Amino acid sequence: MSHSIAAVYEHGVLRPLEPLTLPERRTVRIQILPEPVTDKAEQVMQFLSKVGLLTPPPHPPKPSALSKEEKRKLADALAQGAKKSLSEIVIEDRGQW
Repeated sequence: MSHSIAAVYEHGVLRPLEPLTLPERRTVRIQILPEPVTDKAEQVMQFLSKVGLLTPPPHPPKPSALSKEEKRKLADALAQGAKKSLSEIVIEDRGQW
């Protein structure tokens, strides 16, 4: 089955803008067809970059790995200030409910 979806390229990763109905670990072939830029500011940025008057910022450094203890401390700190459970936040973020 072949179909097209929209995706956003961020930090070296293509992120689909809609859920995919694929089994986990399924290999797919991707064809890149850039959407035309409609945002005037983005058009200006691309033009300035193309003619060499603007240099895009370098990729952000990859975060260092946290130890289990550091992760636990961060999770505890986040839990103290949270008004919703993490699962509620994730579900809301994904727009599944």
